[in-house]
Amino acid sequence: MSGDDVTIGRVLTRRRALALLGAAGIGGSRLLAPSAARAQGPASPGLCVVRPALTEGPYFVDVKLDRSDIRADPADGTRRPGAPLAITLRVSRLAGGACAPLPGAIVDVWHCDAAGVYSDVADPHGGTVGHRFLRGFQTTDAGGLVTFTTIYPGAYPGRAVHVHFKVRTAPNAGRGHEFTSQLFFDDALTDQVHARPPYPGGARTRNTRDGIYRRAGGRLTMPVAPSGGGYAGSFDLALEIG
Repeated sequence: MSGDDVTIGRVLTRRRALALLGAAGIGGSRLLAPSAARAQGPASPGLCVVRPALTEGPYFVDVKLDRSDIRADPADGTRRPGAPLAITLRVSRLAGGACAPLPGAIVDVWHCDAAGVYSDVADPHGGTVGHRFLRGFQTTDAGGLVTFTTIYPGAYPGRAVHVHFKVRTAPNAGRGHEFTSQLFFDDALTDQVHARPPYPGGARTRNTRDGIYRRAGGRLTMPVAPSGGGYAGSFDLALEIG
């Protein structure tokens, strides 16, 4: 499956980006959105740093599945097999020159299964309309946190391994804010995970061969570590909301 592209948002000046201090967060630096894929140099922990917004791609479905464990298909209850992966996202709001937790934001996550297939889409590589595995949303708590239980994504031609996410504030209001992007994984770790079933193995697109990854400058790579027989990753998202 392919067809993803990149969209670039508003550019913040380097002076302002360096002035936007926030608390040190999960996984290091924060994501400021909307933003542009413009090199700012190495990020320091605790800074709100300019980052790229990436397209949602052709496979977003607003399924409105409020759940933290997104592995099962509600159509039949079966879970997609794969290495367990916990993803924690912390969403903050830039206000008054500092990052503060953003409660009540809707965060959608979706990605392909171990075989590279997305759910609820009509696609030549496998029609899955009516099935909704590996999709869901959570609402950020008082600390701006959401956590998803899923599997380590598989691969498909033309794209590096990735997870899509979308953050919406006041989704039913006319002035709600929306930010969409993607998270990537270290290739060496993916090599280890994909070497075992149910992943088919074989050649896949590396990060440096993925145009979207390159346009993001590698700044959307999620730190992931072994955890409890699976893996756990975390990432900070700081939204500038007018």
